[in-house]
Amino acid sequence: MSETSALVAAQWPLAPSSETDWLLALAGDGLTGFMPPPLPDAAWVLNAMYEHQQGPADVSYDEYHRAQLADGSAEPLIVGGVDLAGVGTVTGGDLGRAEHPGPGWRRLRWAELARRTGDPLVPDGLLPSHRCFPSAHKEGSWPLGMIPPTEGSLDRETWNRLIEILTEHSTAGPDTRCLAYYSPLMLQDADFDNPHVRAGRLGDAKALYDNPEADFSPSNLWAEDHSWVTCTDYDLWATKVAGPAPLVEALLNDTEIEAVRLPWAP
Repeated sequence: MSETSALVAAQWPLAPSSETDWLLALAGDGLTGFMPPPLPDAAWVLNAMYEHQQGPADVSYDEYHRAQLADGSAEPLIVGGVDLAGVGTVTGGDLGRAEHPGPGWRRLRWAELARRTGDPLVPDGLLPSHRCFPSAHKEGSWPLGMIPPTEGSLDRETWNRLIEILTEHSTAGPDTRCLAYYSPLMLQDADFDNPHVRAGRLGDAKALYDNPEADFSPSNLWAEDHSWVTCTDYDLWATKVAGPAPLVEALLNDTEIEAVRLPWAP
């Protein structure tokens, strides 16, 4: 067992699958994450995207990949005898964990990109996903100078800040007892009949980000007293946080986290 695995196992031991029963009753099927209603309020925490300070802005990931194939500097990606690049688009997006990419890159706020493109932050009736910002990319492929949000997981910096805010708004602070659920779609050893749940302290929740069983932040994290719950859906670019109004207001007003209310998806 690796050091990280041992840490997660020690701080977040497995809990009974039945711990998700209340979420099933509240939100229905949790295959991609249990999506809660407001409790009594809710906000959507947006995954980070990044922009390189020197571009390029006029070449897409797909155009660059096809140019590499043409000059022989890249090999076709063949799966099952099918050239994936030949039948699809290289979007530049990814699935799972992410973090700041390093020197030369800066976080690009969703609000800034919305002002630049004229696109809404999130189109009416939709949830934060790859369908956002159609003006920012070419037929689904983002510019090489941008890294769009990943699907299914918060980025490390946003996860860490979210845990800090949850801690500030939980009655027992870092000693708040919590549970974490991982969708079977995220797990290396998936069991679709027995939900994968771990229990631990909110003060130790940052360690869950490096859980080696999954390349994602948890699908759901909730306080044992059900006062708040988060949901990071496998197919989305954001995490819904449902809980008391002061918690939601703190998320909306935080200078690090970027969060929004969606009236059509409260």
